[in-house]
Amino acid sequence: MTGFATFTDVLRGRAAELGGRDAHVFLGDAPGAAAEHLTYGELDRAARAIAVRLREHGALRQPVLLLYPPGPGFLKAFAGCLYAGAVAVPAPLPGDRGERLQRVSGIIRDTGAQLVLTDSANAPDVSLWLAMAGRGETVCLATDVEEGLDADAWQPPRTGPEDLAFLQYTSGSTSRPRGVMVSHRNLLANMEAMREVLGSTDRDVFGSWLPHYHDMGLICHLLHPLWLGTSSVQMSPTAFVKRPVRWLRSIGEYGVTIGGGPNFCYDLCLRRITDEQLAGLDLSGWRLAINGAEPVRHQTLEAFAERFAAAGFRRGSLFPAYGLAEATLVVSGGTPGRGPRTLTVDAAGLEYDELRPPRPGRPVRTLVGSGTVRGFDVRIVEPVVGGEVPAGRVGEIWVRGESVAQGYWRRPTDTARTFQAMVDDGDSGFLRTGDLGVVDGDELYVTGRLKEMIILNGRNIYPQDVEWAVRETEPSLGAGQGAVFTVDADREQLVVVHEVRPENADWGDAARPGPAHPDPHRPGTSTCRGPTCSWCGPARCAAPPAARSSGR
Repeated sequence: MTGFATFTDVLRGRAAELGGRDAHVFLGDAPGAAAEHLTYGELDRAARAIAVRLREHGALRQPVLLLYPPGPGFLKAFAGCLYAGAVAVPAPLPGDRGERLQRVSGIIRDTGAQLVLTDSANAPDVSLWLAMAGRGETVCLATDVEEGLDADAWQPPRTGPEDLAFLQYTSGSTSRPRGVMVSHRNLLANMEAMREVLGSTDRDVFGSWLPHYHDMGLICHLLHPLWLGTSSVQMSPTAFVKRPVRWLRSIGEYGVTIGGGPNFCYDLCLRRITDEQLAGLDLSGWRLAINGAEPVRHQTLEAFAERFAAAGFRRGSLFPAYGLAEATLVVSGGTPGRGPRTLTVDAAGLEYDELRPPRPGRPVRTLVGSGTVRGFDVRIVEPVVGGEVPAGRVGEIWVRGESVAQGYWRRPTDTARTFQAMVDDGDSGFLRTGDLGVVDGDELYVTGRLKEMIILNGRNIYPQDVEWAVRETEPSLGAGQGAVFTVDADREQLVVVHEVRPENADWGDAARPGPAHPDPHRPGTSTCRGPTCSWCGPARCAAPPAARSSGR
């Protein structure tokens, strides 16, 4: 798709072509509430009016913080920033939750933004937060109050492909957040890469519950439909978590063909949607069920395909993908209609960064492929010395291409370290993703995060594997959150802390102490469960079957 130098040009072109068609549909939280429809023409007019106000406040090439509840107000404000030549900064409303409040405060400190956009319902609370955060000089504008400004007074900004379109703040540290600088060129390049990965067209309809400040929610489910000239259907994350069936119901009601989220949203649907609710669903038109943004589990994919087949869902619609904010978004994805590829390997070999075939009677791990890399040069690299690893070995994923962002906002040292990496053969300009993976044939398999890897007694332990193993031992742990780490007590030991959901807990059983586990170097006693022993670990425990306990 050619002819557009900036994403602003895209929106102007779509308004001229498709003025009366829906660009966005928002489903309110209240049951039975009427959906809000936003046409391309309405989006264009609102964006021009907001841009006039922004230019009066000197917003050209300046960061503007966008603090909105879910809904079309955010999309209007984001487009308004593009129309003004400003740098949009999507962020969550501060609210009264400590972590979110700390995160948004960190974002505004990092950007130095002098302008905040929100709606009139939230403007008083946002203004109070600014004052309490020591940002009383920052101007807060409610964009749903036009104040007599004429959208026809708008003048196109002098922005080009290399100008920044927005800052995407990553989901890392809340106290020291990092804003990824995405230019118009990066955004348009990733739109094209996404079209190749998804096989998307203007006949597709996108459906999401993801937050608009999440890179997958923003770029895939809000901006990509605008680039294609089609529509998106959205609900709030709160509405989804409370009643996940509403998301799946909207797929049939609005003809959604592409939509998804992290692995946990599919688990939530499996746990919370009843057989009675399932009977009323129509998922036959769901062409691509994207699964990304966190480790993809083979068990989740298979269980979802089996359970929702009764509603017309096809296993070939399962679509694991890989992406990250530093690459604008998408890096790889599968073949539409094929379903996920999997690779079953020896678990012990993976702990030493090697893909080894399964061995009879030994623990295995099933990896889910994230598809073929599109629009990038990808290398699998040993992260310390920077040399490419041999085929069949796990290393850090490095990528290079036009979608790779410009760096981190006002962080030149971090930018140089992350965005300007050099392979030991002298090839440079690579993005260090921080993700571990391996390429088998043309398929990319992501195995974990480099910074989360636990090294215990010379073995690489993937924390997500431990977390899922713990959840599967007891129903009361299945829906909770956990943490895995090591402590040094005489010798290094693995520690798991996990939340218990009271509604599923058997407190009588949980209160009874279990037998002390023996020294992990002496497996084979009655409390040891061999290859699946959560104390000894899969690579070290080799108790004979007769000696394994049948208890939890």
